[in-house]
Amino acid sequence: MENEFLGKVEDNAVVRAWSERLQSERGDSLVEGYVSELQDFTRVNVVQNELQELRDIWASWNEGIKQFFYQNYGDVSYLLDIRVDKHLFRALVHFWNSAYKCFTFGEVDLVPTIEEYTTLLRCPKIQVRKTYARVFSSQTFVKKLMSISRMSEPWVTARIQQKGDSKCIPWENLRDLILTHPDERKRVDLFALSIYRLVIFPKVLRHVNEAVIDLFDHLKKGITPVPAILAETFRSLSSCRKTGKGRFIGCAQLLMAWFHGYFWKVDKVSYRVFSEGYFPLKEEAAIQRREDILEEKWMDILQNLKEGDIEWRAYWMVPNEIMYRCGNFDWVPLLGIWGATGYTPLLVLRQYKSRQFVPMTYGLTQSEFSFKDAHYKKRVRELSDAWKQTCWMKRLVVDSMVTPEYSEWFKKRINDNIPRPSLENVRPIREQLKTAPSELEIIR
Repeated sequence: MENEFLGKVEDNAVVRAWSERLQSERGDSLVEGYVSELQDFTRVNVVQNELQELRDIWASWNEGIKQFFYQNYGDVSYLLDIRVDKHLFRALVHFWNSAYKCFTFGEVDLVPTIEEYTTLLRCPKIQVRKTYARVFSSQTFVKKLMSISRMSEPWVTARIQQKGDSKCIPWENLRDLILTHPDERKRVDLFALSIYRLVIFPKVLRHVNEAVIDLFDHLKKGITPVPAILAETFRSLSSCRKTGKGRFIGCAQLLMAWFHGYFWKVDKVSYRVFSEGYFPLKEEAAIQRREDILEEKWMDILQNLKEGDIEWRAYWMVPNEIMYRCGNFDWVPLLGIWGATGYTPLLVLRQYKSRQFVPMTYGLTQSEFSFKDAHYKKRVRELSDAWKQTCWMKRLVVDSMVTPEYSEWFKKRINDNIPRPSLENVRPIREQLKTAPSELEIIR
């Protein structure tokens, strides 16, 4: 491990040489003879919390309160109006490549990155290098909820319920506080907490549990919630793929907004996206998309995606430097609220409009663990310490988007159990749209 990289912005060529050398020495996330544990078919449950009450509360607020919310919590309120196409989402899950922590669609890998989700959320108080790490021996659930709500201990204690292995408070209790609390700032805080629990981390329906409150309590310290959001999204995708079923408990709305960002030419996006006053989640929430495309059709489209079908930079993303690893890890560890995992941005450099070279992926398969596993507290400390030493690289924009070595590596790479491209009757998306007028709006 070359520790001289730590805390610096490294030249692209230097990182490329480092990555290709380590990949050659250590190999990939999977090796010859690997037997996948993923099911051939996954039937994921995409049931969401009912959000109409939150929408009604938001609509009743004046512009001053809304601006105070934006200043403190960014654009998360727009998630309330982003619809989740269940057919598309169920199709997407089949292409989650658990071994490499990315979606593999035909000839391309795609994965939400820290930089992309940070851009989407647009929270001015986020410090991208200051990540969340759950502290298991800190204040109790009661004390933290008292601090956030400014309610008495008897009031909080009387409303706590046990749901499974965690303590929760019913959403209805928070709703009543949002409507009646005498402190306007506390109403805003409780509204934001409700979004984090019902939309971003919707594990227990219509309840707010202690893990979410622990993360929310740390937001005032300027930590970025993005690694935790990505961690629970990736972990839930992997869990659903491994069991072949289950309910997705990541943020489906944010994932949908990210996915559609790679087909922006179909949407005819205007140049206003490059202005400082542009809000990508607001734009996504306003777009009316078709939801009558069957899962089987989406599977066919995604299974045969080619490099030319993707717009290799989301229209709302203005890439700059890329965080590619932390501390002694050769990739970026992601600490969630119920567990942890990792991902490697070097796998998807084209998403930054940077030339794609062979990524270092060794160890990704073993990166995931739950906060119920043996010795998990030690592993949490290791990942938290790693984030104190982040490594960044410069982009390299050239005509050829991939190196010859990468093309050869991708062809030979051993993947997890994901749908393979069809060998017959494969047509580019644009051609399909031209020859099938009824599907013109399929990506919109």
